[in-house]
Amino acid sequence: MRRRLIQSTLAVVLVVVAVFGVSLILVESRSIENSAQDGVQSEAVQLISVVESRIVAGERVSPGTMSNAAPANRHVRIEVPGQRAITLGKKLEGKVIQASQTGGHGERVTVRRSYGSVQEEIGRTLGIILAVALLAVAAAAILAVRQAHRVAAPLTDLAETAERLGSGDPRPRHRRYGVPELDRVADVLDGSADRIGRMLTAERRLAADASHQLRTPLTALSMRLEEIIATADTDDPEDQATVKEEATIALAQVERLTDVVQRLLTNSRDPRSGSAVDFDLDEVLKQQVEEWKPACRSEGRAIVRSGKPGVRAVGTPGAVAQVLATLIENSLMHGAGTVALRTRITGNQVVVEVTDQGPGVDPQLGSRVFERTVSGHNSTGLGLAVARDLAEADGGRLELLQQHPPVFALFLGRELS
Repeated sequence: MRRRLIQSTLAVVLVVVAVFGVSLILVESRSIENSAQDGVQSEAVQLISVVESRIVAGERVSPGTMSNAAPANRHVRIEVPGQRAITLGKKLEGKVIQASQTGGHGERVTVRRSYGSVQEEIGRTLGIILAVALLAVAAAAILAVRQAHRVAAPLTDLAETAERLGSGDPRPRHRRYGVPELDRVADVLDGSADRIGRMLTAERRLAADASHQLRTPLTALSMRLEEIIATADTDDPEDQATVKEEATIALAQVERLTDVVQRLLTNSRDPRSGSAVDFDLDEVLKQQVEEWKPACRSEGRAIVRSGKPGVRAVGTPGAVAQVLATLIENSLMHGAGTVALRTRITGNQVVVEVTDQGPGVDPQLGSRVFERTVSGHNSTGLGLAVARDLAEADGGRLELLQQHPPVFALFLGRELS
């Protein structure tokens, strides 16, 4: 591209120099010839006036008397009636420029100038014009190289930016080049980089949230299936009833797992697209207690619920269940003693508190436990952040009411009768 820009610029300059240079040479040549002709004509006029004045004064017109009046480097012929023609100067060969003047007494003066001197002057003018043309072409070449670099370098840089975007590096470069068209392309690439970066961030966040949120129901489901397998070969009616019960719970967990996946996909498209409804909070709490009893029992701990019964809340049952599951799992991982769920009503809100008897939240973390990548011991730092997003998507909120012992509270709206 640089070579084409340089070649095109030089071609334009050469055409302009050629057109104007030839025109200027023709004009200057004609001007020099006309100037030489006018000069010879003026010399003839001056000389005829001298001859006429001598004739009027009765003085003799001879080569001796006219040698000083004749211009140098000219061939002069003076013709006076009744006298022999007078010739002054060296006879010229070849092409000449001449002018003749006739006086009032019949005298005639002819002045000739060699055309070679005119050609020399034209040659000097032509040399000056050619030198100026060469300087113009050289200056144009320098400017063409600089301009080609100025245009090609940003294009190369923009190509590198596009290549970086294609290789998975969506960082915008925010470079501008002082050329409106190129700056427009840079704006589009930076905007695309921002959008690609947000898309990649959303995809990574979705993958991280999905892996974290699916881990808990899958673990609980695997424990249920293990219990089913352990009691599947017995003929005891009680064990068969247990298998049926565990299978029913496992099926409910599969349905909740499907709901979790759907919820994650919905939030990845629009975090504010909540589908809140009025639902029975006791059903969700009962389901969570039943689901987490095996895990608590395997850890030698218990899970209990208390508080006001028969409460109805506004939200998405699957999302609320997932938030509570995250809080319960958090208590099992980082807490100790009994995991307690308590419901209460405050104003037009329903509050579900989850607490345990462990050491609580590190004072240095405080409310930052809800931030992504901020975690306690041996955790990913995603669970509480995702739980908070799920709560806020339905118009609720998740807060840390107390650090020691830890008390997490899920605030939900409720229908007022």
